[in-house]
Amino acid sequence: MEAYLDNSATTPLCPEAVEAMRGALERVWGNPSSLHHRGLEAERLLGESRAAVASSLNCSPREITFTSGGTESNNLALFGAAAAMKRRGRRIVTSPVEHSSVAESAKELSARGFDVVYLSVDSIGGVSEQELLRLITPDTILVSLMAVNNEVGTIQPIEKIRRAVRLRGAPALIHCDAVQAYGKLPLYPQRMGVDLMTVSSHKIHGPKGAGALYIREGVRIQPILFGGSQENRMRPGTEGVPALAGFAAAAAALPDHKQAYEYVSGLRGQLIEGLAAINGVQVNSPPDALPYLTNISVPGLMSETMLNFLSARGVCVSAGSACAKGRRSRVLQAMGLSDAEINGALRISLSRFNTREEIDYFLRTLGDAVATLART
Repeated sequence: MEAYLDNSATTPLCPEAVEAMRGALERVWGNPSSLHHRGLEAERLLGESRAAVASSLNCSPREITFTSGGTESNNLALFGAAAAMKRRGRRIVTSPVEHSSVAESAKELSARGFDVVYLSVDSIGGVSEQELLRLITPDTILVSLMAVNNEVGTIQPIEKIRRAVRLRGAPALIHCDAVQAYGKLPLYPQRMGVDLMTVSSHKIHGPKGAGALYIREGVRIQPILFGGSQENRMRPGTEGVPALAGFAAAAAALPDHKQAYEYVSGLRGQLIEGLAAINGVQVNSPPDALPYLTNISVPGLMSETMLNFLSARGVCVSAGSACAKGRRSRVLQAMGLSDAEINGALRISLSRFNTREEIDYFLRTLGDAVATLART
């Protein structure tokens, strides 16, 4: 049996995405910037894809800029906002538990002379409104905070950022990395007070190589790539229409949020109950974390050793963010976990396609791993 429980790293393609991509590859292969009928067909499909993604984000198609994925969208948001806003201040507020594409961008902006400051997080990786009020100042030009943490599933108070910005009289743009929230929580960027929002295709059962940055109408940021006029000059280069068609199909195929959330919450309940029965396992995620994502530790055992044991038996989980490539987790360090807890951490991430049988198989296999490896 196989149990794929690493959906926060990537998801299997849904049938709708596969069919949409096949159709685009076989029949709509023109360049959407060309003026002949082949180009017009591709342009039409590109427009339909943009509308589908916009609908999934409850925004206008004009507010969607297609990119190659979450990392590019985050880079465009941070560097583009900093360049556009630098005459109004130099402070950028973010957190120590962001995805590496935000963390590394913030580090580079600091090297370029921006005043990058980091919000403190509590023992579950959460940020408080008091922390936002403490660090946001009148010269703050950007606040970047993820909606859902990609390692432990903590849901951040995104709606409270706008209030803090207003109370401090800051001109700041608000960026939200919503990659892990997309397709799992209802997202209304304008209602949430967000100016820039990052989403990715391959986290919602679409293809890799496609993503989007929501840019609220009226907000101006600077491009970081230069060339043609595609994507309103924000992201020049011939659009990857087949991948974007697959992205759009996956977005259109997303089920009702409440129904899917309830189903996955049931799987997580089964998971948590089973973990409690395995001696030596602790849960690092908070009880109110996004149910799609659960972080655990087995102090005394190394993550890599457990991953190899599980993988050999058809179970796919991770030791943390897929982008970390084995490096120690910044998120778990910021939460105050011990070295033994960090070294023995695993991330189990679910999708609407997982089953109760897979959870049972994972729990049995993890139990075997703990019992076997503890003796070696």
